[in-house]
Amino acid sequence: MSRPVGDSLDPLERERSHLASSRAALRAMREDVESLDIRDVTANWVNAEVLTRQIDERIKALADLSDTPLFFGRLDYLHAPGAEGAEGAEGERFYIGRRHVHDAEGDPMVIDWRAPVSQPFYRASKKDPMDIALRRRFGYTGGDLTAYEDEHLSDPAEAARTSRLLQQEIERPRVGPMRDIVATIQPEQDEIVRSGLGGTVCVQGGPGTGKTAVGLHRVAYLLYAHRERLARTGTLVIGPNRSFLHYIEQVLPALGELTVRQATVDDLVAQVEVRGTDEAAAAVIKGDARMAEVLRRALYSHVSMPAEAVVVVRGSRRWRVPAYEVEEIVRELLDRGIRYGAAREALPQRIAHAVLVQMERSGEAPDDRVQDAVARNAAVKAAVKAVWPPVDPAKLVLRLLSDAEFLAEHADGVLDEDERRTILWAKPARSVRSAKWSAADAVLIDEASDLVTRTPSLGHVVLDEAQDLSPMQYRAVGRRCTTGSATVLGDLAQGTTPWATRSWEEALTHLGKRDGAIEELTAGFRVPTDVITYASRLLPSIAPGLTPVASIRDNPGFFEIREVAEAADVAAACAESLRHEGSVGLIAADARVPVLAEALKAAGLEYLAPGEETTRQSRLTLVPASLAKGLEYDYVVLDEPAAVVDGEPDERTGLRRLYVALTRAVSGLTVTHTGALPAQLL
Repeated sequence: MSRPVGDSLDPLERERSHLASSRAALRAMREDVESLDIRDVTANWVNAEVLTRQIDERIKALADLSDTPLFFGRLDYLHAPGAEGAEGAEGERFYIGRRHVHDAEGDPMVIDWRAPVSQPFYRASKKDPMDIALRRRFGYTGGDLTAYEDEHLSDPAEAARTSRLLQQEIERPRVGPMRDIVATIQPEQDEIVRSGLGGTVCVQGGPGTGKTAVGLHRVAYLLYAHRERLARTGTLVIGPNRSFLHYIEQVLPALGELTVRQATVDDLVAQVEVRGTDEAAAAVIKGDARMAEVLRRALYSHVSMPAEAVVVVRGSRRWRVPAYEVEEIVRELLDRGIRYGAAREALPQRIAHAVLVQMERSGEAPDDRVQDAVARNAAVKAAVKAVWPPVDPAKLVLRLLSDAEFLAEHADGVLDEDERRTILWAKPARSVRSAKWSAADAVLIDEASDLVTRTPSLGHVVLDEAQDLSPMQYRAVGRRCTTGSATVLGDLAQGTTPWATRSWEEALTHLGKRDGAIEELTAGFRVPTDVITYASRLLPSIAPGLTPVASIRDNPGFFEIREVAEAADVAAACAESLRHEGSVGLIAADARVPVLAEALKAAGLEYLAPGEETTRQSRLTLVPASLAKGLEYDYVVLDEPAAVVDGEPDERTGLRRLYVALTRAVSGLTVTHTGALPAQLL
């Protein structure tokens, strides 16, 4: 049940009272779980372990974070259930929060933001009030409720206006890991968050449009709406690097979801130790989808047709399967297109079945046990090994990259001679263990492994910063969700690899989700107007035709271009930014980081590295431009834009890297430079 609308208490005090009661109810829910006695309901220690783990996860999910609002909004519905177009009940109100909270009688104190009754909090408008009389937003300082703001959606006399509390929440200083945006989800974001589990969604979003948060909240929503199914099949969030994953790792736990795995693409394909690097040209070819055909050919080249019959001796009888009949079996398995390993496992059973047919014709009555015994017969095993030998995926890739003739044979008509020469190792490795594998090589091994044995599929995968993946990396991710769905997040303008995605249609094809829906977010919530306008000067050069982000914030933000003489002046700009509340990021070309580190030390400014969590005492982070993607800071000092561009192998990639660096600020950006600025910014 919900709470009656009318009472005579002061509104703010009434809401504080409800907050206190809700926190007490949440504590009681947690205590109820903590007091559970499972001794009489577990049949064995395995069941006890599983149930204990489930109870521990439930206790963690019911944690009351003291500095996090338990609810952030309220909805007052107009009509009773059954009224035309109504979803709520007459005189009822619902408090919207991060998780469901109920009292001792089971009546809801707080409704989960993912519940259908909460949807109008994000979607209702003056044009479509969705049966809502009033939408109330709450303001907090820490965990204390300090303000509220009302919108009378069904009152035609009240004009539509921008929510002051919504703006304050968006602009609230950022210290520590990434926060959830559950209180500020916008209608176009909510549509993506609540889209169904069955379909794949690709979100093109410029800086500050909230695409990462949308992807994470979509996972939380899907776990709410399809919990049993996803509990069986699993979910996974894939990010570009460890710093990024560390930055976002607290979002889902804050929403009560503790079981979602996080990884990089390199983590997924880590079958060999990566100790080497590729030149850009080699990495581009190894990441090309054509390599999948080269690997397939190389793998199946190991299959040969039998030269002689298979003779099985059982007791005093000899059973002979002619070579032509074994060849028919082999060709049929090849034509079926099943995995190499699965076909190899099926081959001895098929040969054994041919023997059983002969036994039956001779009057015997063999059963399945006899067929299994024949399949294990030494002659059958020897024939299978000769015709369809086992293949180690890493050894297969090793041979392709080491043996020019082997590569030429299986890349004929796929890769030209120059391309083959580019990916061949100058000095072939002696073994899998001694090889200096690159990240692209590991992806090739993963592809080969899937050709041998099918990769298990998850229920849902979120792929963030997807624009930097190669086609072969997309295939590696796609293998992890062949029977599930995906949420793909990225910005074509922020592609900073030589193999960066050219179009989302192409990316979805490589992912194996050709029918995925492509959505575009263009409303900017994070980056101030003046900052995004300046950064958008680069778009014609890096992503022609892409819609620029339009900041919806009333606050234009702080923006300054400052010519400096030396690194000490950059440190001084950081010190100035630290006078403001919130986090500060000093972003610079990777080659400039050591010089700036010395300047910060000389100025007495302590700093963190990307991935280290900011605190109220340590708010400055020194960020190499190559690691800035996906991160955000209240204030950013960007050192020497031209050096960021020059640090990349080509100008377009460099300008894209600069675009990323320019758009990390939430409240203010200071651009410092000694040399000339890139012409595209003038």
